[in-house]
Amino acid sequence: MTKVSGTGVYDFRRHRVAEYPVYGEAPPVPEKPTESRPLSNVPSSITLSEIQRDRLTRIAAENWMKTADSAPTKPFSPDLAKEIYSTELTVKGGRKPVPLQRVMILEVSQYLENYLLPNFNPETASFEHVMSMILMVNEKFRENVAAWICFYDRKDMFKSFLERVLRLKEGRSLTLSEKTNYLLFMINAFQSLEDEVVSERIMRLASLECWHSLSYGRFQMELCLNENLIKKWRRIAKRARDGTKQGGNFDPTTMLEANFLRNLIEEFLEVLDSEVFSSISNEENDPVAHGSEYVNDACVLYCERFMEFLIDLLSQLPTRRLVRPLVADVAVVAKCHLSSLYSHEKGKLFGQLVDLLQFYEGFEINDHQGRQMTDDEVLQAHYKRLQAFQLLAFKKVPKLRELALANIGAINKRADLAKKLSVLSAEELRDLVCAKLKLVSKDDPWSERVDFLIEVMVSFFEKQQSQKEAINALPLYPNEQIMWDESLVPSINYSGEGCLALPKLNLQFLTLHDYLLRNFNLFRLESTYEIREDIQEAVPHLLSYTNNEGETAFRGWSRMGVPIKEFRIRDVKQPKIGEVKPSAVTAEVTFSFSSYKAQIRSEWNSLKEHDVLFLLSIRHSFEPLSAEEAEKATVPQKLGLQYVRGCEIIEMRDEEGTLMNDFTGRVKRDEWKPPKGELRTVTVALDTAQYHMDVCDIAEKGADDVYSTFNILMRRKPKENNFKAILESIRDLMNETCIVPDWLHDIFLGYGDPSAAQWINRPDLLENADFKDTFLDANHVKDSFPNYQVHFVHSDGTDNSDPCPPFRIKFPKNPDGAVHFQPGNAASTTSSNNSDAMEDDHSDKLELVVESYVPPDPGPYPQDQPKLNSVRFTPTQVGAIISGIQPGLTMVVGPPGTGKTDTAVQILNVLYHNCPSQRTLIITHSNQALNDLFEKIMERDVPARYLLRLGQGEQELATDLDFSRQGRVNAMLVRRLELLSEVERLARSLQLPEDVAYTCETAGFFWLLHVYSRWELFLAACADNKDKPTFIQDRFPFKEFFIDTPNPIFSGQSFEKDMRAAKGCFRHLKTMFQELEECRAFELLKSTVDRSNYLMTKQAKIVAMTCTHAALKRKDFLNLGFKYDNLLMEESAQILEIETFIPMLLQRQEDGYARLKRCILIGDHHQLPPVVKNMAFQKYSHMDQSLFTRFVRLGIPYIELNAQGRARPSLAQLYNWRYKDLGDLPYVRENHIFRRANAGFSFDYQLVDVPDYHGRGESAPSPWFYQNEGEAEYVVSVYIYMRLLGYPANKISILTTYNGQKLLIRDVISRRCVPYDFIGPPHKVTTVDKFQGQQNDFVLLSLVRTRFVGHLRDVRRLIVAMSRARLGLYVFCRRSLFEQCYELQPTFQLLLQRPDHLGLNLQEFTAFTDRHVDDTGSVQLISGPDEMADLVNYRMHEVYQSRVASYHLNESWSEHDNSVENSTANPNTSTGTDDVEMNGDDVEMQATVNVDVTDMPTDDGKPNDST
Repeated sequence: MTKVSGTGVYDFRRHRVAEYPVYGEAPPVPEKPTESRPLSNVPSSITLSEIQRDRLTRIAAENWMKTADSAPTKPFSPDLAKEIYSTELTVKGGRKPVPLQRVMILEVSQYLENYLLPNFNPETASFEHVMSMILMVNEKFRENVAAWICFYDRKDMFKSFLERVLRLKEGRSLTLSEKTNYLLFMINAFQSLEDEVVSERIMRLASLECWHSLSYGRFQMELCLNENLIKKWRRIAKRARDGTKQGGNFDPTTMLEANFLRNLIEEFLEVLDSEVFSSISNEENDPVAHGSEYVNDACVLYCERFMEFLIDLLSQLPTRRLVRPLVADVAVVAKCHLSSLYSHEKGKLFGQLVDLLQFYEGFEINDHQGRQMTDDEVLQAHYKRLQAFQLLAFKKVPKLRELALANIGAINKRADLAKKLSVLSAEELRDLVCAKLKLVSKDDPWSERVDFLIEVMVSFFEKQQSQKEAINALPLYPNEQIMWDESLVPSINYSGEGCLALPKLNLQFLTLHDYLLRNFNLFRLESTYEIREDIQEAVPHLLSYTNNEGETAFRGWSRMGVPIKEFRIRDVKQPKIGEVKPSAVTAEVTFSFSSYKAQIRSEWNSLKEHDVLFLLSIRHSFEPLSAEEAEKATVPQKLGLQYVRGCEIIEMRDEEGTLMNDFTGRVKRDEWKPPKGELRTVTVALDTAQYHMDVCDIAEKGADDVYSTFNILMRRKPKENNFKAILESIRDLMNETCIVPDWLHDIFLGYGDPSAAQWINRPDLLENADFKDTFLDANHVKDSFPNYQVHFVHSDGTDNSDPCPPFRIKFPKNPDGAVHFQPGNAASTTSSNNSDAMEDDHSDKLELVVESYVPPDPGPYPQDQPKLNSVRFTPTQVGAIISGIQPGLTMVVGPPGTGKTDTAVQILNVLYHNCPSQRTLIITHSNQALNDLFEKIMERDVPARYLLRLGQGEQELATDLDFSRQGRVNAMLVRRLELLSEVERLARSLQLPEDVAYTCETAGFFWLLHVYSRWELFLAACADNKDKPTFIQDRFPFKEFFIDTPNPIFSGQSFEKDMRAAKGCFRHLKTMFQELEECRAFELLKSTVDRSNYLMTKQAKIVAMTCTHAALKRKDFLNLGFKYDNLLMEESAQILEIETFIPMLLQRQEDGYARLKRCILIGDHHQLPPVVKNMAFQKYSHMDQSLFTRFVRLGIPYIELNAQGRARPSLAQLYNWRYKDLGDLPYVRENHIFRRANAGFSFDYQLVDVPDYHGRGESAPSPWFYQNEGEAEYVVSVYIYMRLLGYPANKISILTTYNGQKLLIRDVISRRCVPYDFIGPPHKVTTVDKFQGQQNDFVLLSLVRTRFVGHLRDVRRLIVAMSRARLGLYVFCRRSLFEQCYELQPTFQLLLQRPDHLGLNLQEFTAFTDRHVDDTGSVQLISGPDEMADLVNYRMHEVYQSRVASYHLNESWSEHDNSVENSTANPNTSTGTDDVEMNGDDVEMQATVNVDVTDMPTDDGKPNDST
């Protein structure tokens, strides 16, 4: 049966692996100094040879490193682990907790997997051994590779390891760097709660036992507020009493769970209070002087990490419930606010993290019910708390009588409340906070501080700003302050060693509002990063300077930026009721592009409504920055950038004031004129929230008037400039009553039963389904349900011994009436025609009733015949189709080449026929995938009038039909005229007036009065004349209309057959008038806009768009009343989480309920995730986690397709280990294309070891721009070799893992291939990431790196790289580096079973061979790129010589022809024998040339006859 998987074997949470900068000390290499270059501070600044000579590498080779050629010989030495830890893994001073390069070398050498873990003994392992394991796990998390996978085979040992880790601090004092590393391990563990091995032990730390460490007052208060916990606490107390009886003296407060978190918090507070600032510097370069004190950077990092730890605990409901009272009891936030670090310049990031912690501590949620609180509930809870305090103050604290009698508004704010509390003495205040209110313990040493007590009181009782109010007051456009704040928008060289003030997207979210808020912040900051990069690219080209008048001027030009001639605020509208910001602010910007080229002018002229622009203020400094100043200066200081503000275009006018690019209909088509002049005036809408903030700063702080300083207008590329619409969509969702369907809500947030949304658990499922053309024959049905006894019946319920498609299936039920059905068999990928199998004993199998029925006659014309499916779906695909047509959540994992698109199309096809009234929305990530899906839908039995394609990629559809809104409207109008002409012909055939076909409405009356009535009379007459075979032929009322059918309709020999044909004819008429009825709306609506909106909201049954288009147009969809019942999302593992969520909510709720019935997600989480440009957002915040991947991590059931039809079975083995049961379709095992060898090559795939080329391996001309010249030359040489053999260029793709190598290979191709027409460029030279979703017959892959593995350690990138080729894959890399990588072992072990030198068969000279793929033939091993270059150069020289000879031959033949003509004219002229012999030689050479040159295939594989 179909394997519906819940949780996978691997840890899927790890995302992208990339290179990070290292600022630590270089490894000691005495033999040779480290090579370095300016700007190259990356780990790869040391060479591979230096790594190989390094001390750690030598130790690894001797003790634990395993290679194909050798294995370690020395036994485990505990002293070696201690010595490595003390000398290599500890730091002395500095901010960084580990020497990163040393850790990287150890981790890559599999120190953890091969040495530390196998030799770990929980009883005898040393402290250094355990800490070394912690560091290795942390490094795996930093590099975003699966960290826990090596523990899966040793789960008992892992539990012992965790126990040792939790008790590591007992009886031992850790250094500050060890505390930081220990804390980072705990952060990583709590972020891996989907892993049962981890969560089982780690979650005990956040259990109810931790309340043993609460102060007595807080404990009483929390139990009173949560009465349901009293029973649980009593059970804990009973267990403690039982333990006391059995073991004597048992104290539950001494348990590890009771004190672990409390001890961590107190340790942090001690560091924060006493170690961050010190008066004496112990290290010369460690602390930073600040007055008479020094700031310890290592302590600052520890404090930041601890804030991250607490934020993680409070932002996940399972840990938040019981940890939040502990955080409040210790008053962590209040103590952090009062710390010196919070207000210190070095504590900026720490302060931002404290604020984020405060936000999550007071988050608007009922912790124990997990329910989001409404704004009204939050306000009422605040009032109730204040009133209780006032009542207490009135009774118990006479000095607070004024506060007790004040109205709520007078004590809402922080300042007012603090002022009223200041009347109390220190002792009275302490008694109030600690004894009466019990907010903190009297034993807390901070309780002696008045400022601390007031901070606790104020934080507890002040009115918090509503989250909705906060988000609405936030500008959508970034400004200069956010753009260059490294703690919010880190630069690309984020190393992963520190934390950031950013939210994380992990497994679970507190509420939908929390989910949207995190995504809003991350998406906004990711957009900010991209905008910042564009500004840094555009502004320097303008070459600003200060002119004689002291004003900033520009002597350069930029494609994306122009100087502003004039800027003025045009209108500021009054705020809406209840708001303080203006309702709208508009401005006019005038600019000139007189000095720009025509192409750039046209780009500026194409700006239209809703495009986003940026206003920049550049103020050039009078004095240029010195070298020292420039080194320390920030980017804005270097650019002279003062302010950045965003705006949105309302309209644009030319120099004469004529409106340009109007799509609203104000300018009619016949009145349009080309724009005049070189000045353009753009009316823009400014961000009202930002404008309000700027005006308040001017009024309150005397700040500059930002809006009088703008002097540059900048635009961005349209495809990258859609962030504002998406942010508005998210903000609108936060302001709405955002209703996710009830069946999806809990699962979406990460809670509840993971299988609750699966169709077999839904109450409204389909009990019967018509599968139409899904099954090709009866054997196909049996093969698809091997666990059931398939019982075929007729429509009347009688047995059917000769069943034929189509089929209806009735899903079996349990005795209690619930559907119990598991379709398919994952192991069965082939169909069986064995008749014996049909007679198997089915006594132990459930019965599956399958009805074979005869479909009605569709009509007499060819166009009436339905389009049928020809794909023989596998049992697993059938299981996915069944799940997809049923209500609920369906997840389909589609490995490469397993037919994801065909499965999706059949789901849509069957769903349309079973639920014809429902509407389906299709979402994909790319236009290419959407068009592939759409083109296949058009080949199925779904009428074209019900299909609609929205967005910009519609023109790329490979079809003659136009499926855009305008195209569909035009098609409906054309179809209306065609149908009315048919109605007119029908009226003539019935001898009725032809004016019945004047409109759709008259045609409808004609149908009722004349057509349908005649049919009813005919049926009544037939009922009495069934014994007359010719009755129908004689009496059919529409015989005259169907006289033009290709074949005669009636035979006159069988009443039943003729009756079936008559019904088919009537069905044709009925469909015709039904279409006319659908055309009637287009007849009544006169506006093109109204017609297209009607088409989208009412007519179309299947609407397709990209996720970006859905986010951009959400507001328009809501306003138009767009509705849909089903959502199918392809490429869902490549779509950002928020861009997956928005398409679920493109419609308004109906009576408070969501209309969405089905959600079908199709993707592959084993391939690359969504693209996020900023590494910090990928790595720290996990922004590149898709909703599909998160659902897989949560254990939600999914169906994994298990038969690939793309690649040779041998090639598929390189990646099918990553999937559970991925097999091969019979096609790839039996077809001769896959069984034939690759001509000229000994193997169909091979790893080719590339040594240093001219003494160099990889190089980095600039950071993260990796190149490898040797691999580039080698790859291009192999490509030339293939072209010389006759391989078509369009069948060869060259892939690489880095952009730098891609550009280098293109340069080599331009030099060595493009000049020769018989070689030319390959089909594509691109990166692995860009080639995802594509394929080719032959792939040449360059892995580039020779020092560190780099981001190929992300197994998902490896899977994409290995699965692109169908027939041949040749991997060029440094063997000694990649064979040691633990994550890549399954693939590279297969690759290394073959020689690591390229094996060629030089006896084959064409692209065709009969050699079997397993036959290597005569193997010639190529030693390296130089030998390969010599080989292809020799062969190219042969071709060149042949071409020269051909040219001379043609010349000599031309002379010969002339001489023959002359000799004919003059018989006395004779020809010498030498000339005859030469011509004979030339003829022979011409034959050779014809073989070598004219048969050479061109790019399209056709013979090259140009010669």
